Amino acid sequence: MQRELHVHMHELSLAENVRQIIEESARAQHFQRVRCVVLEIGQLSSVEPDAMRFCFDAVMAGSIAEGALLQIIETPGEGRCQDCGFCMPMQEIYGLCSSCGSSRLQITAGGVMRVKDLAVE
Repeated sequence: MQRELHVHMHELSLAENVRQIIEESARAQHFQRVRCVVLEIGQLSSVEPDAMRFCFDAVMAGSIAEGALLQIIETPGEGRCQDCGFCMPMQEIYGLCSSCGSSRLQITAGGVMRVKDLAVE
């Protein structure tokens, strides 16, 4: 049970950061309402899409994004071996190069969460 609470706390904090990004964008670009938020969540980002969906509505309550649709685009993980240069798909942050067996893999895709787009009025 503690793990689930921790996961939701992580996503809750991230949802609050998304709200800050939305509010800053609204001030800079002078929009009044957000109808849709598109998040890109990488498979290796340690962000659980279901937990983010759970937290999103609660965090957006009372903001210009209250009632906004949340669309999540999940991006696959990819890495590059720092020893042999082989590029490969990754399911986990740690692993071994499928070409040479090295553990020195650098994440090249799917390691971040970002606000990709906002539909605004």
